[in-house]
Amino acid sequence: MLVACTTEPLRNRLMVALAYDRALRREELVQLDVGDFEHAHRLIPLRAETTKSQRAREVAFGVTSSQLFVAYLNERRGMFGRIDGPLFRSASNRNYGKPLGPSTWSKTVEGIAHRAGVARLSTHTFRHLRLTDLARADWTIDQIAQYAGHRDLATTMRYIHLSGWELAARRHRASASIQQDRENLLAALAAVR
Repeated sequence: MLVACTTEPLRNRLMVALAYDRALRREELVQLDVGDFEHAHRLIPLRAETTKSQRAREVAFGVTSSQLFVAYLNERRGMFGRIDGPLFRSASNRNYGKPLGPSTWSKTVEGIAHRAGVARLSTHTFRHLRLTDLARADWTIDQIAQYAGHRDLATTMRYIHLSGWELAARRHRASASIQQDRENLLAALAAVR
């Protein structure tokens, strides 16, 4: 999928990177404003009016997204002559300079999916991938829910897709740690003479 993305315009590559990095919903992504970015801290405070839950939250973005953001702003300035306002703008003759809507992002992802041969790729896939990766990085369910903007932990659980192998490996690590603790306690019995 990422190979298919390399042929996309800079704007679309930035959208893919931010959709994953920030676990953004489709509507949250297309409503980003240039002024929403705290580039120095690589944070984006999401405004409450742009989120599904109507709750503001802050999300981080990575180095690659930061580099793509700067490059896109330079390209965008050359195309549209300004850098304020909605971040993602149309370059088509029909809607030149107009903000992108959710359906345009959906069509972009459909095109990437087709070229990549990935039948089940959607705009929401990036959100699922990011939240699963946060679980793999040992974030707590509460932290993941906060990052995602979920009020209910059950909702967050629907986004986390750890494989049986990953769950078994976690169980083994936990069991090994518990077993070592028990062995240390039992060793005290052997030390008594």
